[in-house]
Amino acid sequence: MNILIVKLSAIGDVVHTLPSVVELRKLYPDGHITWVVEEASSGLIMNHPLVDRVLVSRRKRWVSDLMALRHGKDTLREIRSFLSELRDRRYDLVIDFHGLLKSSVIVLLSRGKRKLGYDSLQELSGLFLTEKIFEDMTKHAVDRYLDFIRYLGGHVGTPEFPIPADPDIDARVTALLRTNGIDRGEPFVAINPVAYWETKLWTNEGFARLCDRIVTELDTAVVFTGGTDDTVIDDIRSRMEQPSESLEGQTTLQDLACLYKRASVVVSTDSGPMHIAAAMGTPTVALFGPTDPSRTGPYGIGHCVVRKDMPCSPCFLKKCNSMRCMTEITVEEVFEAVKNLCR
Repeated sequence: MNILIVKLSAIGDVVHTLPSVVELRKLYPDGHITWVVEEASSGLIMNHPLVDRVLVSRRKRWVSDLMALRHGKDTLREIRSFLSELRDRRYDLVIDFHGLLKSSVIVLLSRGKRKLGYDSLQELSGLFLTEKIFEDMTKHAVDRYLDFIRYLGGHVGTPEFPIPADPDIDARVTALLRTNGIDRGEPFVAINPVAYWETKLWTNEGFARLCDRIVTELDTAVVFTGGTDDTVIDDIRSRMEQPSESLEGQTTLQDLACLYKRASVVVSTDSGPMHIAAAMGTPTVALFGPTDPSRTGPYGIGHCVVRKDMPCSPCFLKKCNSMRCMTEITVEEVFEAVKNLCR
């Protein structure tokens, strides 16, 4: 049984797909599972024990290079190599968890017998499918994806989120924390203040005051996480009166999962790191504004969503002139959530 999973991005989407992979492996224990994923999220599933092969699509870079007339021959060679790997076996089952044009192209090009996806024509994604299921948008994404398993006749238990971890990752995270003055077992709160949408961002001043209160009132260290090109963290730390640590740009996605598992609480915007934290079972305080936490909030029990009940929210807009849904979240509200979850 050859199975192809198409779930390309983003980080949170890939995390939400993991429970379906767990159930898919139970349903087809001897099956060969290939997962096509985009480069930015691929670190979550590399060397995954439930996945036999990971094919990495570098679509964004390929398009950028071709549009800019850069590295033309090398880029075309990479694309041909990717397509050759994609088509080197005939798949008995292809599941398009993504449901967009970019995923439907992969489905079309794959050598698939059964092509399963949502009953949707969003970006023409349903045109190349042989079987379709209803996409219930009232459900959380995790449960929505598990509907594929139910359709295939699988039994869906409590969702599991296996993210690969090995002794090397554990040792690397231990060394990172120790270098920043935090010994193994010492409590800390991890802060992820960044997000791809500007409308998902809380105020830097709010994060600074929150972190000061965590250090002084909870006697707990604060550790920032984020990408290498984030200026937000530097600005927040410059506004703080208390000390903090930053692992900005120093962790892979699997490192981040290990780090969050050790944290007492994770405070995050609506972003990929928030979903990683929830997947690790760490109490998570999630700040929501333009998006819907019932569909993409931290999954599971023991988490807290902080949001303002605005008539325009959720709007799902990436640009906004007021951003009141985020700016009106108070430090007191977030601090109380952290204090209640701190373990």
